[in-house]
This record gives sequence, structure tokens and C-alpha cells, in this order.
Amino acid sequence: MTFRRVRPRMLSVLAGAAVLTMGAVTACGAGDTSADSDRKTIGVTVYDMSSFITAGQSGMQTYADANDIDLVWKSAGGDVSTQADQVDQYISQGVDAIIIVPVQADSLGPQITSANNAGVPVLAVNAALADSSGLAATVLPDDVAAGRQQMQQMVDHLGGQGNIVVLQTKLGSSYEIDRTAGNQEVLAANPGINVLAMDTGDNTRDIAVNKMRNWITAFGPEIDGIVAQNDDMGLGALQAIKESGLAIPIVGIDGIEDGLNAVKSGDFIGTSLQHGTVELAGGLGVATRVADGEDMSRKFIYTMPPVDSTNIDEVLGNVVTDRQALLDRLPEVIDKNIASGDMANEN
Repeated sequence: MTFRRVRPRMLSVLAGAAVLTMGAVTACGAGDTSADSDRKTIGVTVYDMSSFITAGQSGMQTYADANDIDLVWKSAGGDVSTQADQVDQYISQGVDAIIIVPVQADSLGPQITSANNAGVPVLAVNAALADSSGLAATVLPDDVAAGRQQMQQMVDHLGGQGNIVVLQTKLGSSYEIDRTAGNQEVLAANPGINVLAMDTGDNTRDIAVNKMRNWITAFGPEIDGIVAQNDDMGLGALQAIKESGLAIPIVGIDGIEDGLNAVKSGDFIGTSLQHGTVELAGGLGVATRVADGEDMSRKFIYTMPPVDSTNIDEVLGNVVTDRQALLDRLPEVIDKNIASGDMANEN
């Protein structure tokens, strides 16, 4: 699907409504009528401000600053109706493109139709929408593969025998559906692994720690492993098991800073690197090209590399210790990745 580039109709409205009323985060120049008329304005709405999304925001802003893009940022706070309203606001403001990191896969159909009618292209980044027919492009992780990968890490660690609990991400999100499917594929092939409990930790440490406390009360030393579908929930589980005096192996997904440090310390046996800084900046790079009228309808896939004790130091470099060096080269890396299709490349 190819879209005509639409210029913002009234940047002063964008500044007043989005910045003052909605508290949006914008790059310098948004809403400034003296700004370069060639600048693009791209609206972003995300499910919530998780650790992963926060890292992604910094990557997107780095790419925006290097490419004369005014980036307008809103968090839906985990609420589908709030996200729908945010998309409607961007359409009314006449932004050049809208990036959605959806709260829920089965949502936003009317808003995408409205955007298409207004000539405003919409992209799904990081999490999928069930109906992608109205999208100009997608930049998505292979979450099924990540779910398989993390469960296999746990199976290998336990030697194919043991009792585990599984903390799912936000139920109904595309990444929960896909990571759970990947988990289940590996479990089906390994009958020696018994799932004592599987439930959502809703992406957060606070909810996960309480869920894990309940499971420790119910199962205690019967738990041989914890599979957390994101690192934040794994870190919540880690807090609970440390409080209880138990030592239980944990595997996560995302490779956020605290998760990687847990791999480094041995508190996690592993994770899968979904580097939000790179993935979300890649989404912005694709959106920029869509806003320029390029056909970017091929699927862009981010494939997560596994992280464990054998490669943790290398991974920590780009995510933590040498992060500024990555940010310095990020605009060039993103352009290279879009050309090659390797969205997870960091060099």
C-alpha cells in the first residue's frame, strides 16, 4: 500500500493540543510555524512506558534528531480506548505517519480506516494488529521464535525434566499470543517438563512479584524453573524468590539493562535480545520512507538473538556500557538495516 505524503495541517494545533493538553513528548521544532517546511511530523502511540519502550523512545528520538523529524509521543497506559483516541488525535492533526505499538492485537480497526481515508499512513511496530490489511508497513519481532527459544533454554538447563511456572505478558497482545505459542511448541516436544501454573504478570515487575509470591506459597520448592515472557516480569519473580530464600533459574525475553545484568550475575540463565533502541528506531526509519511515498509494504522482521553467559559481555556493550557509541551510529545502522532487511543488526 503506497500513501501520498500528507503535511501537517496546523502545527500550532499540534503544539497546543498534543504538548500542553496531552503532555506529548516532541522533538525541538514541533509546533513552530517557522520550522523547516520539509520536516516530517510522525505520531507514536505505545501500549505503556515499559523499560523496553523507554529504551525504544531514546532510539527513535536519536533517529528523529538526525533526520529532521518532529516526533510526537503518547502512551496509552495499557488502555485500548485511550490508544484509539490518540490515533484519532493524530489523524485530526494531519501528521505525516502514525506508528502504533498496540495495547491489544484485536483493536483499532475503525481508526485505521479513518487514517486511510485521510491519507495518513499507519504502521504497526513491535506488536502486531490482528488485521494488518490497512497498514502501510509493519516492523515486528518474531515472537513465536523467541517463545520457542526461551523455553528451549529452560528445557536444556533442566535436562528435559522438571516443574516450571510461566509468566505471560499482557493477555491478548500479539506478543503474548505468539510467545505463548512458541512456549507451547517446545513443551509439546518435551513431556518431561510439567507446567505447575501459567498466568499473566501483565508485563510489570510489581504484578509479577505478587504472582510469584502466590506461586511460592502454593508450590514452594516444587518449582524448578521460571519462564517469564519478558525480563521485567522475570525481575519481579527474582525479587519474590530472593525474599523466600529459594534459588530458582529464570529465563526472560527482551534483554533490557536489568535483565542483562541478571544474566551477568547468574540470576537469569538467559534471555533473548529484543533491543528496543534498535527495533523502534527501525520502525521510525520505515515510517519516514512511507511518509515520503515509498512502498514499504514488505514485512520487516526483528529476529532476537539468544543471550546467556557465553555472549553476555558483548551484548551488554551495545545495550549498556557502550550505549552512547551505538546511539552515535544508530541513524546509519537503521538505514543499513532497512536496506538489508536485517532489523536486529547493530553494527
